[in-house]
Amino acid sequence: MHDRALMLSLLQQMESVMRANAVWEVVSPPPEAFESPLPFCVDTMTFSQWMQWIFIARFRALLDGGHPLPHNCNIAAMAEEAFKGMEPDLQELINLLRQFDQLFE
Repeated sequence: MHDRALMLSLLQQMESVMRANAVWEVVSPPPEAFESPLPFCVDTMTFSQWMQWIFIARFRALLDGGHPLPHNCNIAAMAEEAFKGMEPDLQELINLLRQFDQLFE
């Protein structure tokens, strides 16, 4: 059983860290950016955009609506790769993603 309240809290913390590090955007990518057939929309969005506009947004919608959740989530490894050597240092965000992933184990 997933702890939905903890998941929502982690998503809020992710947003806060992204805002504090100026990687949270006010303007959404164009609609066609969301139509990418590639994982994480790598050809149309940065990883932080994908986190904000797809990952966090969709999980919030699933949780708020009481919908079934995926059976697994393994996003921290991708975040580590995407944010490697990036300024600002987003290790705090990666740590939150690890905690989120663990809720699916």
